[in-house]
Amino acid sequence: MSRINPRAVLLGLAAPVGALLFAAAFCAVVLAVTGHSAGDAVDAMVAASQRPRTFVNSINSAVQYYLAAVAVAIGFRMKLFNIGVDGQYRLAAMLSAALAGASFMEGLPSVLRVAMTIAAAMLVGAAWSGFAALLKVTRGVSEVISTIMLNSIATFLVSYLLNPDRLALENPGSNNVSTPPIGVGGQVPGIPVAGSSSDLFGLLFLAAAVGVVYWFVLSRTRFGFELKATGLSESAAVASGVSVKRMVVWSMLLSGAVAGLVGMPQLLGSSYSYSLDFPTGIGFIGIAVALLGRNNPVGMALAALLWGFLNNTSNSLDISNIPREIIGIMQGIIVLSVVIAYELVRRYRVRAEQRDVGRALGRTKAATAEEVSA
Repeated sequence: MSRINPRAVLLGLAAPVGALLFAAAFCAVVLAVTGHSAGDAVDAMVAASQRPRTFVNSINSAVQYYLAAVAVAIGFRMKLFNIGVDGQYRLAAMLSAALAGASFMEGLPSVLRVAMTIAAAMLVGAAWSGFAALLKVTRGVSEVISTIMLNSIATFLVSYLLNPDRLALENPGSNNVSTPPIGVGGQVPGIPVAGSSSDLFGLLFLAAAVGVVYWFVLSRTRFGFELKATGLSESAAVASGVSVKRMVVWSMLLSGAVAGLVGMPQLLGSSYSYSLDFPTGIGFIGIAVALLGRNNPVGMALAALLWGFLNNTSNSLDISNIPREIIGIMQGIIVLSVVIAYELVRRYRVRAEQRDVGRALGRTKAATAEEVSA
């Protein structure tokens, strides 16, 4: 077994930890300039995190952020930037909600209903990302452009379908519309937490399983090796007999399939229908979480927990008369600084490796000279 390299571990932690410290220091300066106390902000957020309801909401948010991050990370491994996770999961959630709430589903066993809903969401997500993959391999269209456009198309398509004349129902007494409610047999029970009125999402374990599968496929299978190899060097992958186009299609399909799962914890564990107030923007948070976690399953889990904590404790800042927008500033600074930090760490690692090689060559030459003289 290979030994753990302390320098490699420190370099791996330097970028995210440095980004967090820099973002915290920057926000402290902003608070001081605006006449607020950074200590009061930290005390308010820590106090909020100790409330059971805030704890539950933070974990639930982290579950969705993690799934979105894994979807983005699959593309990142191939040097593909899937910005369309947001549109993929919303379209998948809407159509799978319509399926789960259909009348013919009522007579089916609960396990089968849930499995069909999740499978439908994954298929819709994969199909929607598949359009971007086909455009890239057949016409050379950048996935960045195509997925951005597909986000807009998905938004308008959901708006079109979420209509009482099509797949939605009106809610009496409000302007909201939603898909037919999912019955008890199609729901996933939550995990009760003492002192909290809301439960942990039951699909928390699904997110954990996705992380394990992501790690296993990329680290322990030939497909994962070919995926990473293609992302590192397409020419080298082609020379090894790997089809770049095939890997592009597969990586986008897998990314879209995981993206389809993003809305499932909320849909099957809390909302039980897709409506106008269904959570949006999770796909873009997934990009930040994947960057901060460096596409590592454990790193992304920690980053998702951090994002969930920040988002769900921001309301407590209002009580201390501190603008909650400081959380958004901190999140933005984290994303910007972590990108810069990763590049600085990469350059330092390259220089360090060059120095090590130079020292090794110097010792080899010295030893050879001694042998010749002897």
